[in-house]
Amino acid sequence: METLTRRARSVRLGATALGLAVLLAGTAWGTDDDFPFGPFRMYSTSDPPDAPAPDTRVEGVDRTGAVVDLGQDATGLRRAEIEGQQSRYVTDPARLRQVADAYAERHPDAAALIEVRIVIRWYGVRAGRPTGRWTDETVVAWRAER
Repeated sequence: METLTRRARSVRLGATALGLAVLLAGTAWGTDDDFPFGPFRMYSTSDPPDAPAPDTRVEGVDRTGAVVDLGQDATGLRRAEIEGQQSRYVTDPARLRQVADAYAERHPDAAALIEVRIVIRWYGVRAGRPTGRWTDETVVAWRAER
C-alpha cells in the first residue's frame, strides 16, 4: 500500500472541506434548484393533517365543446413540467398555446382546441384522511383567437 504525499493529502482535505462548505451553504441558503447541494424540500416537509391535497391537471376544450384531458399521453408534456412552470403560465397565459400545439401535433385528426386551462382539484382531508369531497380551481386559462 502506498501512502499519500503531503501535497496529495492537502489537496484531498481541501476538496473535502470545499464540498462540505458548499453543502452547508446550500442547506442554509439554497433552494431546490441547488440540489444536491441544496435542500430538497419536497420530501422534508408535510402539510397539516386537515390541509386540502392538491391534484393539478391540464385540460382543454375542443371546438365541439368536449373536455379533453391534456396529460402526458395526449401532449408529451409531463405533469411535473407543467407544475414547475405554473407561475409562468399564470403570468403569461398565452404560453398554454404550446400545450394546444403539442396536442394538435400528436392528434392531427382531432378537433382543434379552443381553450386550455390548468385546474387544481383540492381534495378535502380531515385528520389525515380523505373526506370524499373536492373542489376545482381554474388557475389559468388560455382561449384561442377566433
